[in-house]
Amino acid sequence: MIHPPLLVILGATAVGKTALSLLAASQRDSEIVSADSRLFYRQMDIGTAKPTAAEMGDIPHHFIDIADPDQTVTLGQYQRDCYATIDDIHARGKRPILVGGTGQYVQAVIEGWGIPAVPPQPDLRAELETRPAADLHQQLTTLDPIAAAKLHPNNKRRVIRALEVCLVAGRPISELQRKSPPPYAITSIGLTAPREWLYQRIDQRVDAMIDAGLVEEVEALVAKGYGRHTPAMSGLGYLQLLDYVDGTHTLNQAIERIKYETHRFVRHQNNWFHTQMNNVTWFDVTAADYPTAALDAC
Repeated sequence: MIHPPLLVILGATAVGKTALSLLAASQRDSEIVSADSRLFYRQMDIGTAKPTAAEMGDIPHHFIDIADPDQTVTLGQYQRDCYATIDDIHARGKRPILVGGTGQYVQAVIEGWGIPAVPPQPDLRAELETRPAADLHQQLTTLDPIAAAKLHPNNKRRVIRALEVCLVAGRPISELQRKSPPPYAITSIGLTAPREWLYQRIDQRVDAMIDAGLVEEVEALVAKGYGRHTPAMSGLGYLQLLDYVDGTHTLNQAIERIKYETHRFVRHQNNWFHTQMNNVTWFDVTAADYPTAALDAC
């Protein structure tokens, strides 16, 4: 059986995923499916490095500007809608390109994670939060020893989620999370770069975001009622500039914090992609034969 193709372009923040995806899409009749959770939110353009209308051109993009900053797009919702979008692109005779830096979203799609359809239960979570972490982990061990063995007893947030699913669904979360890979012929391209080169690129991009009006973007969001209580505002750039808007940091302090936290984040991303993702062909974006070699692999 011939499976329809799915090209995946992944890598850390600022490494150049958008540029390569646009080049690859322009060479073939392709549509881009974003797997970057930061791009979901409307009114958050500069700080997320969202591609502009001019950059996207006539190449269709999916999962950009699909929610307001105070809305939640769950992993399960994204995975379900992403499969529907990919299948629709295939049905129209085009090639989907999944592009992203949010590792869980990429992996959930290409590995077919089983994601329990159990929405958050605020009252149950509030009750569980009052109990010691060790007690919660012991209860999870009783209900689902497989899931408990994979979670550190002090990771209270994930232990609570596992308990929540077990108690509401009446089945172990480990049973509900079994993988079922999708029927696609997947080619995964990973982009990497020397750390110092990437740090310099990040710093330059942060400075460009400030020049482009990131402070004003954050101030406008705050004026509309989106503050620290809004999950989307916890993203890099927004959280640090809230400290400036609140008057607890100077602008220079906030900018340096954005750069520092972004450096730390890309280290985490790179480690995650290299240890958690399989069957990825990696390309150094500073190599002499890039992007020709990467495009050939696409």
